[in-house]
Amino acid sequence: MSSTLSVRDRIGQTPDAFTELREAIAGRLVTPGDTDYDRARTPWLVNIEQRPLAVLEVAHADDVVAAVRWARRHGVSVTAQPTGHAARSSLDGALMLRTRGLGEIHVDATAQTARVGAGVKFGELCAALDDTGLMALAGSNADPTVVGLALGGGVSWFTRLHGFTANSVLSFDVVDADGDRVTVTATSDPELFWALRGGGGDFAIVLGVTISLFEAPELYGGQLLWPIEDAPAVLRAFRDLSAVAPRELTMWAHLLHFPDVELVPEPLRGRSWVNIAATYVGGRAMAEILLWSLRDAAPVAIDLMKPFAPSELTEVAAEPSDPTPALESSLLVSALDDRGIEDLLVAAGDRETTALAVVQIRQLGGAFADAAPGNGAVRPVTDPFHVFGLGMLFVPELEGPVRAGLATLESALGRLSSGHRLPNFCGEHQRSNDGYDEARLERLRAIKRARDPHGVIRSNKPVLAS
Repeated sequence: MSSTLSVRDRIGQTPDAFTELREAIAGRLVTPGDTDYDRARTPWLVNIEQRPLAVLEVAHADDVVAAVRWARRHGVSVTAQPTGHAARSSLDGALMLRTRGLGEIHVDATAQTARVGAGVKFGELCAALDDTGLMALAGSNADPTVVGLALGGGVSWFTRLHGFTANSVLSFDVVDADGDRVTVTATSDPELFWALRGGGGDFAIVLGVTISLFEAPELYGGQLLWPIEDAPAVLRAFRDLSAVAPRELTMWAHLLHFPDVELVPEPLRGRSWVNIAATYVGGRAMAEILLWSLRDAAPVAIDLMKPFAPSELTEVAAEPSDPTPALESSLLVSALDDRGIEDLLVAAGDRETTALAVVQIRQLGGAFADAAPGNGAVRPVTDPFHVFGLGMLFVPELEGPVRAGLATLESALGRLSSGHRLPNFCGEHQRSNDGYDEARLERLRAIKRARDPHGVIRSNKPVLAS
């Protein structure tokens, strides 16, 4: 492949190349000369600068076939980014496909499967599961797509019970690096199937997936909130319950520092809190028996626990789904002892000394560590907790303090860090391949060399980079 600069110059000096692509597609091609190029290229984390060669807003699957074949002819790489999550400046010079137009959803309640297009958000799939008694391995936010989450492994509210989202995929409909449309399953192409299930987007452009669903006639969850002063007792109770909780129960603890702005509702506005967000696959009675030690840790200030439908899953963590400027980082920790809790609170528990808005501690365990023979490239995780920090960049001057806050958080827990991360949570300054062991990386590299020797397909998070 030519360098990014030479590719951009060569295509820019040959307008017939873009004309050729426009004549082959039904969707809209947005190039740097168009007035809405900035809109089209901007990712979900709006502060990350992506400067693709052009952006193709895909109308249907044939557009993807045409785009990959065009890219191959012209020595250009191509990447897919339906909603703008997992953005990287490393996509500069690539043809970016916005696949939001691939919006098919078909639920087969009898077979307990769902077929979804590459543009389908998890919130849209969950809404389609209301009244079916079924659920998918959905994450905490309604905005990421099913395909995007699965390609990076996929951490669900229900991974402790049923494993990673990637391993729920039964088949992929893809356009490969030659521009051919193929269906990839465990029997049709075992190596590519393994790589696509959690190995990232380096191997093909995914048009859609069929995933397995699980029975969930009752779901219970929500949040319990306490003033930040109660964080030591609450976090200790969270840690202790995490060690004995059944796989049906998943809990995430948060330190939350809310700005004093009208967008934040009372009584949260301008205050700091510790909360536990939780889901339980089952009914209220058993869930509340399990949660009693949290309620006993300190008087609960706000109680948002309730039965919920699949479409209401996004309300459990109540994460923002609109595009936003932010920086993030993550690490896996091997324990959360009393000293670790103290160090965490010193690093990020005081709104006067940290620029971080959120620190999240996810309970892992259960099926996170399962290593079934039929699983994909996503690495089993034996660490009991995952720590994630995020700071908002409401003004450019906050970038320095937020970066410092993320560094302080990671340093505070460095003694407990395993050195690995969950692939979907790697911040832009962190290596995307930290989520894989060397054996998996070498297998992925071999598949890439065999299936895409010219580097036509480029991942949003380049797992195979050094």
